[in-house]
Formats: sequence, C-alpha cells, structure tokens
Amino acid sequence: MKTEIQEKLETFARKRTIPYCSSDHIECPTGRCPKCFSDDLMTLHRGYGPDWGLETAIREIISEELTPINTDEIFEELIRDIYPETTTIGYLTYDTATALRELDPVAWDLAKSEHIDSLESDEQVISLDGGCTHFWTHDLETLLEHE
Repeated sequence: MKTEIQEKLETFARKRTIPYCSSDHIECPTGRCPKCFSDDLMTLHRGYGPDWGLETAIREIISEELTPINTDEIFEELIRDIYPETTTIGYLTYDTATALRELDPVAWDLAKSEHIDSLESDEQVISLDGGCTHFWTHDLETLLEHE
C-alpha cells in the first residue's frame, strides 16, 4: 500500500518528467506514442535519460532540490546533548561523544544506525534509496507543497 508521501512524490515526479517511447526514441507528451500508438511508455527525466517507473526520477529530483542530512552530525549532537560532561581517560579529557566514538566505533555505528532507524520509524526522516541517504520529512513535505 502506498503512503500519502509516496503518492505525492509520484505526482511530483510526473510533473517533472516526460513520457518517452523506447521503441521510437521520441517524447510523447500526450501519453501515447504518435508513431506506434503505444501507451506503455518510459519516463524521461532530462539530464538523466529514460527509465521505467518513477523511482530513479524521484531520487534524482529530490537529491537536486534537497540537501541530505548528515547522520553522523545528528547522532553526535544527540549524544552531546544527553552527555554534556567531559570524560577523563588517564590525563586526557574528552567530551563524552568523542570518547564513545573513538573507544568503540562498532558500538557507535550500531547506536547511530538505531537512532536513524527510530527517526525513520517516527517519520521524522525519510530515505529513498534503502537507507544510504536520508532527508528531513518536513523539508520534503515543504518541497512537495510548493510544487
């Protein structure tokens, strides 16, 4: 089942792409090829070429319009807010976030991943590429509203 935001993204992408006939290699703005009369058309996003479906066009358009969030910064800021004190190791003093990140990078990455997953579950962030790149949901909604 498609979510409301997925439907809005598809509508958004349709406005920025052109139907394209792969057999005749022509644009078909009416939704039907004037040469072969096919309505089984690809989508053409200028600068990226034709593609079946809208997923690639959506990803490319969003990456052009919005800046992805830096998940490292977001998580580090969260840890600094939760643990504002410093940590002393021997004679060296570090902020706690730096100490945690440097002493156990595997646990740090796991906790960061879990935090981003929770933001995604709460629909505060969204990923269009399986979790590699995230965007703030409110930024995406603002972009879709102004389209």
